Amino acid sequence: MHRDQRMAVVVAAVLTFGTGVLDVLVLARLGGVFASVMTGNLALMGLGLARADVATIVHTVVAVLSYVVGVAVGSAVTGPREPDHPVWPRRVTAALTVQLALQCALAVGWALTGGAAVGGVQMALLATAAASMGLQGAAVRGLGVTLATTYLTGTLTGLIANRTLSKPSRADAAGATALIAAVAGAACGGLTLATVPLVAPVWCLVSVVTVIGIAEWRHRHAVRHVSQ
Repeated sequence: MHRDQRMAVVVAAVLTFGTGVLDVLVLARLGGVFASVMTGNLALMGLGLARADVATIVHTVVAVLSYVVGVAVGSAVTGPREPDHPVWPRRVTAALTVQLALQCALAVGWALTGGAAVGGVQMALLATAAASMGLQGAAVRGLGVTLATTYLTGTLTGLIANRTLSKPSRADAAGATALIAAVAGAACGGLTLATVPLVAPVWCLVSVVTVIGIAEWRHRHAVRHVSQ
C-alpha cells in the first residue's frame, strides 16, 4: 500500500474511533439519537411520527438538520477538490479545526451539566455533536478518501460482498480497520461513561487533535520535500 494510502487509512480509523465514542455519548445522554448515523435518525424520526412521540421527533430533526449544516459549512470550507490538489489540502485542516472547536464547546457544556443535560441545553449539545460529525464527513471528502468515517453500512456491505465473491481489494483492509475502530471507540466511550462520565468527550477531542497533528506533520514533510 502506498504511503499516502496508508496515511489515509490511519486518519480514517482515528476519526472513526472518535465517531464511535460520540455516538455512544449522544445515544446515552443526549436524547437517544445518533450524532453521525443519519439513516438511523431518519428511521427513529419515522417511528416518532408513528407514535406521536414529540421528544423523538424533535431530537431527530435537530440531529439531522445540524448534520446537514455541518456538511454544508465543511464543504464550503474545503471547497471543490482539484485534480492537482496537494496530498493534504490546508482547507481540510481548517474544517477539522472548526470541528475541534465545536467538540471543545461540547466538552465544556458536557462538563458543566455533569453529562446530564436536559431541555434546551441538551438540544444545543446534540446540535453541536451532530454538526461536528457533518464537518468531519465533509473534511474526509475533501481529502478524497473513499472510506466514510461517519457511517459504515456501505463499508460493511462492500467488505462482505468482496469476500463472498472472492474479490478482495485494498479497500477491504481499510474498511475492516474502520469497523474495528468504530467498535473500539464505542467501547471506550461506554466504559468511560460508566466510570468517569465527565471526561468521556475527551476521547473525541483526542481523535481530532491527533488527525490535525498528522495533517501538520504531512504538510511540513511536503514543504521540506519541495524545498529539496
